Amino acid sequence: MTLQKEIRLRPLPRGFHIVTREVLSQLPPLPPTGLLNLFVKHTSCGLCVNENADPDVRRDLDGIFDRLAPEGRSDYRHTLEGPDDMPAHAKSALTGVSLTIPIAGGRLCLGTWQGIYLCEYRDNGGPRTLVATVMGEGTADGQRA
Repeated sequence: MTLQKEIRLRPLPRGFHIVTREVLSQLPPLPPTGLLNLFVKHTSCGLCVNENADPDVRRDLDGIFDRLAPEGRSDYRHTLEGPDDMPAHAKSALTGVSLTIPIAGGRLCLGTWQGIYLCEYRDNGGPRTLVATVMGEGTADGQRA
């Protein structure tokens, strides 16, 4: 079976946000085995899997990424959309815009301390749209797709 669905995430402030539950709440039951691919349809945010317990990790990542791609550099040419836009594009290139996560037993194969992050690099990025593609064997209720 293959299922594809757009997921709309609420606007989030700049930062690293755990969205695992929000993503799963917008999907039907997962198949017993398979893959979930997530793709974010924007160029100024990203996706990653990281620590889901200690909020200091998310704060530290903010600082690290701000040092890697700071705002206000005079050598940026793409500046029409505000001082946070070009750094957001650079940060998006670093994290990437897609994830593939295995599914086993009808659940995502995330480690104990792993969560799906939406990495919002803009001050006012607005709602974000993900494309979720679920590929798997059968369906969650055991029926063949």
